[in-house]
Amino acid sequence: MDLPLITGWAFYATAIPAVLLLGLSKSGFGAGLGSLAVPLMALAIPVPQAAALLMPVLLLCDVLSVAAFRRDLDKGLLWLLIPFGLLGTVVGTALFRVLDGHTVSTLVGVFTLLFLAQRWLFPPHAGSAPPPRWAGRVLATVSGFTSFVSHTGGPPINAYVIPLKLAPVQFAATMAVFFFCINLSKWIPYTWLGLFDAQNIATSLVLLPFAPLGVWAGVRFARRVSPALFYRLINIGMLLTGLKLLWDGLR
Repeated sequence: MDLPLITGWAFYATAIPAVLLLGLSKSGFGAGLGSLAVPLMALAIPVPQAAALLMPVLLLCDVLSVAAFRRDLDKGLLWLLIPFGLLGTVVGTALFRVLDGHTVSTLVGVFTLLFLAQRWLFPPHAGSAPPPRWAGRVLATVSGFTSFVSHTGGPPINAYVIPLKLAPVQFAATMAVFFFCINLSKWIPYTWLGLFDAQNIATSLVLLPFAPLGVWAGVRFARRVSPALFYRLINIGMLLTGLKLLWDGLR
């Protein structure tokens, strides 16, 4: 029996780049670009379907990235962030049918651009204090919520972690484990909300081979790039993400 795949060149022209971006995002340096995956696929299919279709891809990317960076993570930071990220997924489950994708896109886009504007207009100086822990709790909760609704959890959590100035590999490792926990927690609520069906799962399996390519390329880059270039590329990715999300939300 034939699998009920999504067909059409327009879908795969958006889906394959989206999966590659997700893979890159798991290396840390593409952390902003990974949030473009759902908005990119939303050019061809509805946002809830895109979010559900990417779940198996996210799981594979998370497993690969955690395996690659497992010795480099910041355990103390994870103990702070993960519980509140999971709280955000609970909020996302409760509000999933109330908020539409356009509203979430607008909020995340505006937040991302405001964060970048603050960083560029008032750049942190040497010896500046790290952001307070309460900000980490709030932004981790927002990240869990936006990740649940549209897989756009990168910009909120980046706003807290980037100013901590972790080494590139440590940043990548910590974010990999954080989003592994967040994405794993979404499977039961997504099933309960009826977002998985045979067509989405079958199409996800077709896209899976592209995920390791993105992860492999990103991991190699993260282990070789200088910290200055690493964070510059993250900021560029967040800028593109913010502009795209704002455009999608206001259309």
